[in-house]
Amino acid sequence: MACLELCKEVKSKEGQEARTLDGSVDWHGRSAIRGKSGGWFAGIIILLNQGLATLAFFGVGVNLVLFLTRVLQQNNADAANNVSKWTGTVYIFSLVGAFLSDSYWGRYKTCAIFQVIFVAGLVSLSLSSYLFLVRPRGCGDGETLCSTPSNMEIGLFYISIYLVALGNGGYQPNICTFGADQFDEENPKEGYSKVAFFSYFYLALNLGSLFSNTILGYFEDGGMWVLGFWASAGSAFAALVLFLVGTPRYRHFKPSGNPLSRFCQVIVAAVKKWRVEMPPSAEGLYEVDGKQSSTNGCRRILHTHGFKFLDRAAFISSRDFEDRNQGVQNPWRLCAITQVEEVKCILRLLPIWLCTILYSVVFTQMASLFVEQGAAMKTTISNFRIPPASMSSFDIISVAVFIFLYRRVLDPLVSRIKKSDSKGLTELQRMGIGLIIAVMAMVSAGILECYRLKYARKDCRHCEGSSSLSIFWQIPQYAFIGASEVFMYVGQLEFFNAQTPDGLKSFGSALCMASISLGNYVSSLLVTMVMKISTEDHMPGWIPGNLNKGHLDRFYFLLAALTTIDLVIYVGCAKWYKSIKLEGRFEEKYEAEDFRV
Repeated sequence: MACLELCKEVKSKEGQEARTLDGSVDWHGRSAIRGKSGGWFAGIIILLNQGLATLAFFGVGVNLVLFLTRVLQQNNADAANNVSKWTGTVYIFSLVGAFLSDSYWGRYKTCAIFQVIFVAGLVSLSLSSYLFLVRPRGCGDGETLCSTPSNMEIGLFYISIYLVALGNGGYQPNICTFGADQFDEENPKEGYSKVAFFSYFYLALNLGSLFSNTILGYFEDGGMWVLGFWASAGSAFAALVLFLVGTPRYRHFKPSGNPLSRFCQVIVAAVKKWRVEMPPSAEGLYEVDGKQSSTNGCRRILHTHGFKFLDRAAFISSRDFEDRNQGVQNPWRLCAITQVEEVKCILRLLPIWLCTILYSVVFTQMASLFVEQGAAMKTTISNFRIPPASMSSFDIISVAVFIFLYRRVLDPLVSRIKKSDSKGLTELQRMGIGLIIAVMAMVSAGILECYRLKYARKDCRHCEGSSSLSIFWQIPQYAFIGASEVFMYVGQLEFFNAQTPDGLKSFGSALCMASISLGNYVSSLLVTMVMKISTEDHMPGWIPGNLNKGHLDRFYFLLAALTTIDLVIYVGCAKWYKSIKLEGRFEEKYEAEDFRV
């Protein structure tokens, strides 16, 4: 018995002292010890941080379209466009944060710095609203008009919300990847936890916004904008403190240097050797010795077929051979296979990424036109008024339900049907399903708008509450959006994190954010084009200030048609895609026969 207890103690100590195998390091730069760093302890801190930061962000974003129309007195089309541009800028800044993280600062430092900027932007927004914009107190509730702000006051407001955009944008792609860094994918148990982390991360994001969409949304809709903004600032500050508290337990990956120079080196080296006759096989191509690549300790990527022109960058010519014998190597003439494969990985990801942009056009309607549509419906039950923006809580409930259904029901069921060791639906298949459900969401919204118009008063001066159709009829379209997010955005996070090289993980997460960004800009462009075309011959247009005189339903049906076309293109791109192959790691293959939507 004593021997058994001793064996257990030794085994436990060995487990605690075991080092991670994915190259992660601790705070001091030493190889991380699995039992003393990372894991769910660090992961839960990051999930709580994400929930609080999301609460803060959506405390501003969810009702921004109403703030612009009620407080700054913009019309519906301009407000929807400005919200789309602001949201798009948030995600454009994600590329800045990803670049700084992957290249120079590392994910921890980048997250900390941008969270400080985020808090500063929210404090500035709260102060400017309190001192200048919300005058008289309680205005902007849909009944009391606010005084017209000066250009300086409007400028201060825009500086504040774009500071919020910079802080949140730079933080978002890095916190997701930093959370995934806490799990060693080379360890089977932690590798499974890493896949689960993405679902829980997206769930934390949505649960964090639930408070914003309900309680804060209710206060702001009632004219208590300053209280809502200060609550957001406090939540962001709490998130920053919590993040810093977990510092000793985090695992880190060292930044790998400027990826732009590595990409350019491959292109230039390949062009310089465009006349070289390549061997039929990959033998003779240059790779550094050892298990790890030349990219600051990142794992090597195995050679793949496709984009064969780029292989010339790794071909060792007679001149390269002479240079190496002399101890000289010109990276603009000779690149390692791993470096060449980095470029190939990004080129293969781009078509998939482009196909996700139109989905983001659909998604962004929830924060703009869905809110305006809801405001034009019956929003009262007895004497209680339901804020239109709070209807997005049904999207959050849908996300929570479908994450549970997918992880506990659908995924195990698909695995049993396949009768293999696969994990169920691939990320590409899930993203395709997300596009299908997005089409259903737009059709549902369009049909509802047809009925809303049927029960609306055409002669109303203000569109709000002018239809006798209850706002609760919006629940199906919000539920469809929530279901589509689980398949599209969670699948996207997993896909881009798994399919980007080790030195570009934050860039992979930023691609998800950038697709949302471009989706917002495309949405703004579509609204502008539709209004320009539909207002000819003195017509009110599809999305006028008074929605009862417009045809918002036609805009929804247009988005459904465009998303259907996008789905067809996406299936073709998914069949063509081939996955990254990392040395010493089993990779699921995304071949044509594996993709069945």
